[in-house]
Amino acid sequence: MLRWARAWRLPHGGFCPPGSGFSKVPVAPSSSGSREGTQPRPLPLSYKLLDGEAALPAVVFLHGLLGSKTNFNSIAKALAQQTGRRVLTVDARNHGDSPHSPDVSYEAMSQDLQGLLPQLGLVPCVLVGHSMGGKTAMLLALQRDVAVRQFLLTNLVEVDGRFTWRVNLDALAQHLDQILAFPQQQESYPGPTLFLLGGNSQFVHPSHHPEIMRLFPRAQMQTVPNAGHWVHADCPQDFMAAVRGFLV
Repeated sequence: MLRWARAWRLPHGGFCPPGSGFSKVPVAPSSSGSREGTQPRPLPLSYKLLDGEAALPAVVFLHGLLGSKTNFNSIAKALAQQTGRRVLTVDARNHGDSPHSPDVSYEAMSQDLQGLLPQLGLVPCVLVGHSMGGKTAMLLALQRDVAVRQFLLTNLVEVDGRFTWRVNLDALAQHLDQILAFPQQQESYPGPTLFLLGGNSQFVHPSHHPEIMRLFPRAQMQTVPNAGHWVHADCPQDFMAAVRGFLV
């Protein structure tokens, strides 16, 4: 979880597990935006915003690979009721009801949020990311420093009498190495950060900790003992308690 500060500028152009779209999902034109020296083109992400106190920083949930904004429905509603904050859940590009694009880089996913959050008036906010969404939140904070079967089947939809995947499996499979990695960053993020780990998960290895602390020097490492990689699903009460504790 990252507290994203207000002091940032809009761009001038704007650790995780291991296609076909359908007519209701828009497909973005091919972009070379992730190449060095260029900015990825932001896509209009699908989202759900729960109302709350505008004076408090909103909480933004970012799902993991093959997930969608619906993964956090129950938690988002409970958190909005318990804290009085606005809570946003978002479909990442190539997921849920958001547009598809061959660019699946974290730079592009960060750019999408940099377009959406100011548009909704949600800067500053608290980013809560799971797996791929956690990496997106990390990169967004670093770039703006100045400033399981049933789960998989949620991606299977019926269209015109036949079932198809609503995630862009072709792009995700071709670029899975990008999702499993993390972009090299030199600058650190000085704000408070919480890394919430599942005690039974091996995705964040102790060997990762020095680099985490280099990039996020105020990071807290908190482990939920009986949770796996899907902390919010395995131990929702412990997850909620950790989020509330971080918001205080």
